[in-house]
Amino acid sequence: MEILTISVFNTVGTPFCVEADDGQKVYELIKKALQENKKVKVSFQNVEMLTSAFLNAAIGQLYKDFSEEEIKNNLSVDNIAKEDASLLKRVVITAKLYYKDPQKMEKSINEILGE
Repeated sequence: MEILTISVFNTVGTPFCVEADDGQKVYELIKKALQENKKVKVSFQNVEMLTSAFLNAAIGQLYKDFSEEEIKNNLSVDNIAKEDASLLKRVVITAKLYYKDPQKMEKSINEILGE
């Protein structure tokens, strides 16, 4: 199976990956490759700053389109800083919970916020 490497730095054009819109660009590339049954390696080389907003857009929303198993078997990350790997792990855990039952999660969030 072909492995496609996606450079976050090259895709975004900056070492600061903080905007959800930039994460969306990465997501679109990953989604297309996975739909074409390619394995994807996401490289964070030269990335100096990551936010959860970026990672939610880039990686988190993959869980609405693909099963956890598909993602686990076909997506890997490379050159990610230790603290960013911890942030990514939290994003993935949240995404799995959210996309398992989005309505339940929305209801819980609204209750917490008092809406």
